[in-house]
Amino acid sequence: MGGSTVRLTMAQALVRYLCNQFTEIDGARVPLFAGVFAIFGHGNVTCLSEALEAVQDRLPTWRGQNEQSMALAAIGFAKAKRRRQIMIATSSIGPGALNMVTAAGVAHANRLPVLLLAGDTFANRVPDPVLQQVEHFGNPTVTVNDAFKAVSRYWDRITLPEQIISSLPQAVAAMLDPADCGPAFIALCQDTQEKAFDYPEAFFEPNVWHIPRPRPDRKKLEEAANLLKTAKRPLIIAGGGVRYSLAEERVADFAVKRGIPIVETIAGKGILTHHHEAHAGPIGTIGSTSANALATKADVVLAVGTRLQDFTTGSWTAFSQDAKFISVNTARFDAVKHRALAVVGDALETMQELDVSLGDWRAAPQLMSEARALFADWNRLVDERQAPTNAPVPTYAQVVGAVNQWAGPKDVMVTAAGGLPGEVTKGWRVKEPGTFDCEFGFSCMGYEIAAGWGHAMASAGSSTPIVMVGDGSYMMMNSDIYSTVLSGHKMVVIVCDNGGFAVINRLQNFKGIPGFNNLLTDCRVKDKDAPPHVDFARHAEAMGALARHCASLAELSSALDWARTTDRTTVISIATDAFEWVPGDADWDVGVPETSTREPVREARAQQVEIRKKQRVGV
Repeated sequence: MGGSTVRLTMAQALVRYLCNQFTEIDGARVPLFAGVFAIFGHGNVTCLSEALEAVQDRLPTWRGQNEQSMALAAIGFAKAKRRRQIMIATSSIGPGALNMVTAAGVAHANRLPVLLLAGDTFANRVPDPVLQQVEHFGNPTVTVNDAFKAVSRYWDRITLPEQIISSLPQAVAAMLDPADCGPAFIALCQDTQEKAFDYPEAFFEPNVWHIPRPRPDRKKLEEAANLLKTAKRPLIIAGGGVRYSLAEERVADFAVKRGIPIVETIAGKGILTHHHEAHAGPIGTIGSTSANALATKADVVLAVGTRLQDFTTGSWTAFSQDAKFISVNTARFDAVKHRALAVVGDALETMQELDVSLGDWRAAPQLMSEARALFADWNRLVDERQAPTNAPVPTYAQVVGAVNQWAGPKDVMVTAAGGLPGEVTKGWRVKEPGTFDCEFGFSCMGYEIAAGWGHAMASAGSSTPIVMVGDGSYMMMNSDIYSTVLSGHKMVVIVCDNGGFAVINRLQNFKGIPGFNNLLTDCRVKDKDAPPHVDFARHAEAMGALARHCASLAELSSALDWARTTDRTTVISIATDAFEWVPGDADWDVGVPETSTREPVREARAQQVEIRKKQRVGV
């Protein structure tokens, strides 16, 4: 290959390469890979762990409790770092690797970087079948790691030690490309990890990576400016891409200058503070009446950094048939969706250039006045729902309101699937930008606590993640409470105990189906009238956390103040009403039986047909 070389095993070379990759955050050079979450087993313990142990002062390794949750923690970290720094997750072969597939799906759906390194079978196949190997009779090259192909932006299997020379730079480039960002997966054959090779020393030279900022096409930018100038009722939809482009201020200033209200997607919530003068609330199925009212009448919609999923668009019922869309996105795939005028480019640069192209154009001032009035009405509704009452069990809205009021301005709220995404998207009032993480791209139950660990690690003590989780998600994945106790990364976990999978029970009932297999009282259990109750506080205490159970909002308030004083992860549980929700007025398209003997199902089917009549055609 020419030049000086160094003889290393493949695993040693891989780790040395990762240690020499850097990025810049706020002008300072920092390691691109901040650490490794690892559960060691056969397939990564005898070679990869040997290499990681030698560099633990440069690339710290953190012990996970579950392969899925440690990869989810890595995703939470990447989100907190706005895709500027990446964590690694490594597992053994077989079930250990497959446990990470769900996390890969989360990263893929949310366009977030994580490097997944899984052990694999022997490249030479001599000892086949090895422990945990799943054999495919007609194709011996297939292993369980092929399952990651559906949920990876970059996928490779290393069968020869020299292959990492070309593979690793491609993996890093994919994870840092804003148009292609997502998980990179590399399978490491066991015998390949041990092999020594004379690697060129140039491969290990320090390299500083920078996130590219592609400029938009001039012609498309001109078309976008001309279309926006025709608008009588323009609207900006801000998505998560605004945050990852570091374009929050640019988009906010643009909105104020041009007199255009901003509504937020779930991933985009937190781009603005709640009381920003251009903010008109979250949009869509779990959005606000204010944002949805503006969407219904919008004639030109400027969508920035969003893939416009169904919860944003109300399954494409939230907009008129005649509305025109301008989509600003680094990803061509996202920009060209839904008959949009696609402006492919970085949000920060594109919005700056679009601002110049608009000259002195500005929307009519009454539009912003209308948006503020609608948003004020929405805020009054939320205030009413969050106000304490004499009800024996508090609602989600009341719990969210109490926690929100207590939270510090820099504390990050973390949640995911179940009833909480709707309640926090509607009711959480962001105090500082970048302090809201609701994983709803993949709606992954179990993300919450694991991601809280990632956020705590990313904050390095500057703020305390507030994890809000339902009892269903808690039961699915809670072991990283113990991880944070071990590692010293404090978070505050609020467990809303509503006795089962309450929000999906709500959907089930709403579509005419009696409660079935969701709430514990509707499940096949020994005692339906009094199913055994999980003591979440005692469970958390068993993992080393501090914990309290609250029977009222007053006790919750006291427990939250106490949690501020504790020295480790603190868990607070509170019974929460399973049937009371903040109302929403956007539709959602779901499958409802076309025929049924149940009258409520037939009625729900008729309603669903009416919903579909409102959908935009040709999207």
